[in-house]
Order: sequence, then structure tokens, then C-alpha cells
Amino acid sequence: MKVEIWSDVVCPWCYIGKRHFEQALARFDHRDEVEIVWRSYELDPTAPPVREGTTADYLSAKYGWSKEQVDQAHERVEGIAAQAGLDYHLDSTRGGNSFDAHRLLHLAAEVGKQDALKEAFLRAYFTDNEAVGDHAALTKVAVAVGLDEAEVMETLASDRFADAVREDEQRARLLGISGVPFFAIDEAYGISGAQPADHMLAALEHAWNAHAAA
Repeated sequence: MKVEIWSDVVCPWCYIGKRHFEQALARFDHRDEVEIVWRSYELDPTAPPVREGTTADYLSAKYGWSKEQVDQAHERVEGIAAQAGLDYHLDSTRGGNSFDAHRLLHLAAEVGKQDALKEAFLRAYFTDNEAVGDHAALTKVAVAVGLDEAEVMETLASDRFADAVREDEQRARLLGISGVPFFAIDEAYGISGAQPADHMLAALEHAWNAHAAA
């Protein structure tokens, strides 16, 4: 069974959804027969490589929120993340363009380290407050999970995997995906959002049973 997951490395619900999915998968009897593929999705394709100013400033400008509203939103999401075992520092995140991070995730897929790099990028952004669009930061994180430094730097200096990222995003549009995370099971069943682990487990079991009966 194949599960394709569209998400962005700067999406707080995507990291929470990843944890919920992992919790569901741990309880799924056929987990060893599940292939997981991370697909690219950019929440803000127009973002600069590294966004200037604080996250609070950005949210205030984008949504017209007051500082109090930003603080309340961050506190709520950080609380939900903590329940999933994640340590978020949303006030200190260093936003920017995630396109190059997605390109490196395609590189990691070629050497069997895509899930490890996805986890590392999410942790780097939400917990360690690394700049998501900074090439030095991306290289440091990618090398730490076992990617070849020279190949990482060559990829970042080129347009390698750019088409692969755009193809993922085009498929998302064709599938009607307008928000992430989105989990597609065998291209037949979808889970939208960071659903609870029980809900995800039920979807996996339903998809498996349907596949077995076909």
C-alpha cells in the first residue's frame, strides 16, 4: 500500500499530522507493507528565500492580527504540538521560501533518506528555528541525516529536481488539494488535515481491506 503525503516544511499542522500518522502506522498490522512518499507543497511560493522581521510581524501584516491574537494563535498550536510530543517555538521561526527544501527532499528520496530529512527539516524549522530558505542551514541539516555534502551543494546551486517539485504541486491541483497535510492512500482514499491517530488508523485499515477484497 502506498501513502503519498503532501505537506510543507513550514506548515505547523504538517508536523503534527506527521506525528499522528506515525502513531497510527505503529498500530497498523500491515505497517511493514506501507510505502510512504513525501510530496511537495508550498504554502507561499512567492516568499523570499529568508523572510525579514518576526513571525508575529508577518502574521499581523498578512491577516491583520494584533499581537495578542498572534500570541493566542501560537499558544494554541504549540499546545496541540506538545500533545503530539513536539516542541514548537513559533515566535522565533525564520520563515521564507521552501522550494529548495523540497528539492532536497527529492534528492533524499533517491538514497532512501526522505523521511529522515523531512523530520529533520520540520524539527530544524519549528524547534531549532533554522531559516528554511538559507542554503547553509539546508546543507547542514541534510548532511546531518547522511546526504552527501557535495551533492547537496551541487543540487542547491542548480535547478535539479525543480521539475519534480512542480509536478508534485501540479498533481495536488489536479487532485483538488487546497490545504496540507493531505494523505492519499493508493490514490483512492484521502485524509485531509492533521486528523487524530485513531482516524488515520481507521482510514488505513479501510483502504487495506478494500485493496484485499479487490
